Amino acid sequence: MTLVKFEPHRGFERISRRWEQFANDFEKGISFETGGFNPRVDITEDEKNLYVHAELPGMSKEQVKVSVDEERTLTIKGEKTKELKTENKNDLKLERSYGSFSRSFLLPENINIEKIDAKYQDGVLELVLQKIEPEKPKVIDVAIN
Repeated sequence: MTLVKFEPHRGFERISRRWEQFANDFEKGISFETGGFNPRVDITEDEKNLYVHAELPGMSKEQVKVSVDEERTLTIKGEKTKELKTENKNDLKLERSYGSFSRSFLLPENINIEKIDAKYQDGVLELVLQKIEPEKPKVIDVAIN
């Protein structure tokens, strides 16, 4: 009689590793920090521009900061604060989310990071990022002796 070693968790470990690899590949270039509030973002484009729309309900433009670093990472961050509770009100049901957030996106090379237009209206942040022709690599002719 032969004995076969039974390892019930081995298959689950493989599936878990594959799922983690899939999730990492899917989120390359996009990251977000979890917190109480995580705004939804739409990214669209046409021939001339890339558009980013972030839903920031209940926030003022002073509560939001947009930046681009030298590695071409666009970051939208801020904090959505809860209104102060008054003494005469009791919380019965709270569904809205609050807290600090940070959303980051890696911008492609064909985006002019020096010229980004930002508008904030009715709880929606709109960023318009102008597309440019990417720099062509330098070609140096080498003389053959």
